[in-house]
Amino acid sequence: QVQLVESGGGLVQPGGSLRLSCAASGSIFSWYAMGWYRQAPGKQRELVATFPSGGGTNYSDSVKGRFTISRDNAKNTVYLQMNSLKPEDTAVYYCKVAHYWGQGTQVTVSS
Repeated sequence: QVQLVESGGGLVQPGGSLRLSCAASGSIFSWYAMGWYRQAPGKQRELVATFPSGGGTNYSDSVKGRFTISRDNAKNTVYLQMNSLKPEDTAVYYCKVAHYWGQGTQVTVSS
């Protein structure tokens, strides 16, 4: 069983930055796919940034150049650094490791 705890969400002005963290407990292996997804009101959940199980990174076109995913295997933690935030980035952000989901953390970008 894997449990995921997200943190770092909040309210930020356009152009600002936030860093999301997802701490995993349980049996985590470095080859697990892990990453971040988001769901805005009235929209489907979408991929933001991931470490696919085959290696490398994968970003949504809408966040490329602004968001950076990283991981600390020793801490079983995956991060999402979000810069140059836009109002359209407002959503609940979810961490996913293998087939496990976190509870989500709200990110609101508004002036």
